[in-house]
Amino acid sequence: MDIRAVRGPDGPESVLLVEDDDGDALLVQEYLGDAPGSPRLLRARNLAEAIELLTGGPAPDCVLLDLHLPDAFGVDAVTRLLRDAPGSPVVVLTGLSEEDAGLAAVAAGAHEYLSKSLLEPQALDRAIRYAVQRKQIERATVALRESLLRAEENARLERGLLPTPLLRTDDLQVTTRYLPGRDLALLGGDFFDVVQTEDGTVHVVIGDVSGHGAAEAALGVCLRVAWRSFVLAGTGTTDRTRLLEQMLVAERAATDVFATVIALEFPPDRRSVRVVRAGHPGLMLRRGAGVEWYEPAGGPALGLLPGTADWPVTTLPLDGEALVLFTDGLFEWRFGAGPERLGEDGLLALARQHGTLPPDDFVDALISAAETATADHGGLADDAAVVHVGWKTPR
Repeated sequence: MDIRAVRGPDGPESVLLVEDDDGDALLVQEYLGDAPGSPRLLRARNLAEAIELLTGGPAPDCVLLDLHLPDAFGVDAVTRLLRDAPGSPVVVLTGLSEEDAGLAAVAAGAHEYLSKSLLEPQALDRAIRYAVQRKQIERATVALRESLLRAEENARLERGLLPTPLLRTDDLQVTTRYLPGRDLALLGGDFFDVVQTEDGTVHVVIGDVSGHGAAEAALGVCLRVAWRSFVLAGTGTTDRTRLLEQMLVAERAATDVFATVIALEFPPDRRSVRVVRAGHPGLMLRRGAGVEWYEPAGGPALGLLPGTADWPVTTLPLDGEALVLFTDGLFEWRFGAGPERLGEDGLLALARQHGTLPPDDFVDALISAAETATADHGGLADDAAVVHVGWKTPR
């Protein structure tokens, strides 16, 4: 019988036979065949050899495992193989009166069993194919479960990173947006918050933790919650920045992790804004259709010089200007086929093109430009957050 007619073109490329009996091994070899397209047969005479082959290089597509080996017997052979080399599907070969042993092996994690007394090309091929497909389904199920759990975790982290502004005033309009980077499974540490205290002062912060992943996102949540707590507790601007750095140093997973932050304070009369900048990009000022770049004096990012840095407070007079804060993901993206990035100047030019738009449309235009420009490259390489603070009625 031509084994290729039995197997078809999409069968396994390699099979490992774990069998100490030469006669049984020869029979399996004959049934698998040696014609073009037949699987390559590897052989181990005991369980230790099999595990060494499975863990020492590319794993075969399937393992044919005898239950009577010099160093393993019965279900113990299956358990040890799956413990030390869990990647390959396993078909157990049993004796004439060992159906119960075969069922026990499947219960222990084997993907199929086959009696040696019923061994013939079609049955062997079918058992191997079934085991391989069952293993693929298992992997897909695990991947789907992990994806769902990751999505749930990301949703919780996003809620912590991107809260609803806590505002009591009716004179300010706050627009916020967040655009995740290309790897949706790994959030970045971009965060923002807006809080109004009882004296009428409105506090705004936006920050970016270096790196990507759940640890960085969790640190961003920690910093955002800490910042809100410091604001509500009445901590002064300078002390608040120092405390935020202390929190970062205490909670970060490695000493090279840092965070950039820019924070605003609008006093009750709204005639000025106090700005603190720690290693963060500047901001944009909007008045009418005009857009300008503003980069106040600042200090280093939080965590770079723990306990020694200073962050000056800059007071900017206001005469109706809206302020736009953002993280560097909004402008650190490549455009065209080359390595050139949009950059701060490019972002300013882009913003000026949309200067006549109302706040929501203006922010959406910036986000949309980033999405469109990077769509062919898999999306943004980094997360991007935007906070637009303006006035509900023109001034």
